[in-house]
Amino acid sequence: MLPTNLLLGLGLLGVLLLATRCARAGRRLVVACIVLLALCAFSPLGSLLIHPLESRFPQWDAAHGAPDGIIVLGGPIDADLSVEYDQPVIRSAPNRIVAAAALARRYPNARVIFTGGSPDLISPDAREADYAGTIFESLGVDKARLILERRSRNTYENAFFTKQLARPKPGERWLLVTSAYHMPRSVGLFRRDGFPVEPYPVDWHVGPGLRDALAFSTIANDGLARTDLAVREWIGLLAYWITGRTSAFLPGPDGAIPETATHAHVH
Repeated sequence: MLPTNLLLGLGLLGVLLLATRCARAGRRLVVACIVLLALCAFSPLGSLLIHPLESRFPQWDAAHGAPDGIIVLGGPIDADLSVEYDQPVIRSAPNRIVAAAALARRYPNARVIFTGGSPDLISPDAREADYAGTIFESLGVDKARLILERRSRNTYENAFFTKQLARPKPGERWLLVTSAYHMPRSVGLFRRDGFPVEPYPVDWHVGPGLRDALAFSTIANDGLARTDLAVREWIGLLAYWITGRTSAFLPGPDGAIPETATHAHVH
């Protein structure tokens, strides 16, 4: 359902229709797909879609004091390639790990949890957490400080399994490190599970001002990728809200922990 996949699929259908009695409809479909792909690739569409997600939560204020724990959401490590090359392979959002490692060195008494298993339903043997320890150690974080959660397959399970490992006590302060565009959905899931976290957004794709979001893109500047990323996240927000996994469509900084948090078992 991502724009690139959907439009390419419809464009291919249009090409096939050119050889049939529906050639006129096929031509229209091809032209429409080309125009829409160009809109996704070159216009500010992707930036405008991702900007409200990334600007939803402010940067964390260190004046609040030292946290009791640091949670890092998986996503940067390609577990399948890591298995093939027998070493960690980071393909996206490296700032999640870099920022978390810097926080761990700055706050040596904070517990550190990396949560990331495998989203692969066919071959889930390769898990991000199996390689995260090596990366953190290379960045100066002692492996003995790390808690590695390797069962989760998605953000919902990240929150569920992390709470089981952290067992947060009343009054404890835990930072949640993830990409800025992914923070609203992540915070909403942790809140719904009764785990209050302090957002520590990283990995921004556009500047903080609306003028930055209005800048035109290029394919080389990830116009298509940014549009796909934003649409995927908005779909995720809608799906989790409809299914009751979050209590708000777009969780924000003023949200509260629901009185009755969800504690259902994950299957």
